[in-house]
Amino acid sequence: MEINCPKSGANDIRKNGCRRGKQNYQCKNCGRQFINSYSVRGYPKEVKKSCLTMYLNGNGFRAIERITNVNHNTVIRWVKEVGQRIPDDNNDSIPLVAQLDELQTFIGKKK
Repeated sequence: MEINCPKSGANDIRKNGCRRGKQNYQCKNCGRQFINSYSVRGYPKEVKKSCLTMYLNGNGFRAIERITNVNHNTVIRWVKEVGQRIPDDNNDSIPLVAQLDELQTFIGKKK
Protein backbone atom coordinates (compact mmCIF):
# COMPACT_ATOMS: atom_id res chain seq x y z
CA MET A 1 0.00 0.00 0.00
CA GLU A 2 1.42 3.34 -1.08
CA ILE A 3 1.07 6.16 1.45
CA ASN A 4 1.77 9.75 0.42
CA CYS A 5 2.25 12.82 2.57
CA PRO A 6 -0.86 15.07 2.45
CA LYS A 7 1.32 18.20 2.52
CA SER A 8 4.20 17.51 0.12
CA GLY A 9 2.82 14.48 -1.74
CA ALA A 10 6.08 12.58 -1.22
CA ASN A 11 6.05 8.86 -0.52
CA ASP A 12 9.27 8.96 1.54
CA ILE A 13 7.63 8.39 4.94
CA ARG A 14 8.32 6.46 8.14
CA LYS A 15 6.21 5.07 10.93
CA ASN A 16 6.03 7.37 13.94
CA GLY A 17 4.25 5.49 16.74
CA CYS A 18 0.56 4.93 17.46
CA ARG A 19 -2.04 7.20 18.96
CA ARG A 20 -5.61 6.25 19.86
CA GLY A 21 -5.12 2.91 18.14
CA LYS A 22 -4.05 4.38 14.78
CA GLN A 23 -0.63 4.27 13.16
CA ASN A 24 1.11 7.65 12.87
CA TYR A 25 3.42 8.42 9.96
CA GLN A 26 5.96 11.18 9.45
CA CYS A 27 7.16 12.58 6.15
CA LYS A 28 10.96 12.58 5.84
CA ASN A 29 10.87 15.56 3.45
CA CYS A 30 8.69 18.09 5.28
CA GLY A 31 8.38 16.57 8.77
CA ARG A 32 4.57 16.54 8.71
CA GLN A 33 2.99 13.94 11.00
CA PHE A 34 -0.26 12.35 9.82
CA ILE A 35 -2.38 9.20 9.91
CA ASN A 36 -3.52 7.16 6.93
CA SER A 37 -7.28 7.60 7.37
CA TYR A 38 -9.23 10.13 9.38
CA SER A 39 -12.58 9.31 10.96
CA VAL A 40 -15.63 11.55 10.72
CA ARG A 41 -16.15 13.65 13.83
CA GLY A 42 -19.21 15.40 15.16
CA TYR A 43 -22.88 14.62 15.56
CA PRO A 44 -25.09 13.24 12.78
CA LYS A 45 -27.28 15.75 10.94
CA GLU A 46 -30.43 14.14 12.38
CA VAL A 47 -29.28 14.93 15.94
CA LYS A 48 -28.49 18.53 15.00
CA LYS A 49 -31.88 18.91 13.30
CA SER A 50 -33.76 17.48 16.29
CA CYS A 51 -31.91 19.78 18.71
CA LEU A 52 -32.72 22.84 16.61
CA THR A 53 -36.36 21.73 16.34
CA MET A 54 -36.55 21.35 20.12
CA TYR A 55 -35.10 24.86 20.51
CA LEU A 56 -37.69 26.31 18.13
CA ASN A 57 -40.45 24.54 20.08
CA GLY A 58 -39.42 26.37 23.24
CA ASN A 59 -37.09 23.96 25.03
CA GLY A 60 -34.16 25.48 26.85
CA PHE A 61 -30.55 24.62 26.09
CA ARG A 62 -30.06 22.57 29.25
CA ALA A 63 -33.34 20.70 28.70
CA ILE A 64 -32.12 19.78 25.21
CA GLU A 65 -28.86 18.62 26.77
CA ARG A 66 -30.69 16.37 29.22
CA ILE A 67 -32.84 14.83 26.47
CA THR A 68 -30.22 14.32 23.74
CA ASN A 69 -26.92 14.18 25.71
CA VAL A 70 -25.52 16.92 23.45
CA ASN A 71 -23.63 19.60 25.37
CA HIS A 72 -25.64 22.82 25.71
CA ASN A 73 -22.71 24.92 24.41
CA THR A 74 -22.78 22.87 21.20
CA VAL A 75 -26.51 23.55 20.81
CA ILE A 76 -25.92 27.28 21.43
CA ARG A 77 -23.23 27.28 18.72
CA TRP A 78 -25.61 25.54 16.28
CA VAL A 79 -28.34 28.11 16.97
CA LYS A 80 -25.89 30.98 16.40
CA GLU A 81 -24.70 29.45 13.11
CA VAL A 82 -28.26 29.09 11.83
CA GLY A 83 -29.13 32.58 13.05
CA GLN A 84 -26.27 34.13 11.10
CA ARG A 85 -27.53 32.52 7.89
CA ILE A 86 -30.94 34.19 8.25
CA PRO A 87 -30.94 37.44 6.25
CA ASP A 88 -31.46 40.68 8.13
CA ASP A 89 -34.79 42.33 7.37
CA ASN A 90 -34.05 46.05 7.40
CA ASN A 91 -37.67 47.02 7.88
CA ASP A 92 -37.47 50.23 9.95
CA SER A 93 -41.20 51.02 9.82
CA ILE A 94 -43.19 51.61 13.00
CA PRO A 95 -45.58 48.77 13.82
CA LEU A 96 -49.31 49.51 13.89
CA VAL A 97 -49.96 47.44 17.02
CA ALA A 98 -47.72 47.15 20.07
CA GLN A 99 -48.10 45.55 23.49
CA LEU A 100 -46.65 46.91 26.71
CA ASP A 101 -46.62 45.38 30.16
CA GLU A 102 -47.08 47.47 33.27
CA LEU A 103 -44.22 47.90 35.67
CA GLN A 104 -44.73 49.32 39.13
CA THR A 105 -41.86 50.44 41.30
CA PHE A 106 -41.73 51.75 44.85
CA ILE A 107 -39.38 54.50 45.87
CA GLY A 108 -38.71 54.74 49.57
CA LYS A 109 -40.61 52.64 52.09
CA LYS A 110 -44.09 51.17 51.87
CA LYS A 111 -46.21 52.13 54.90
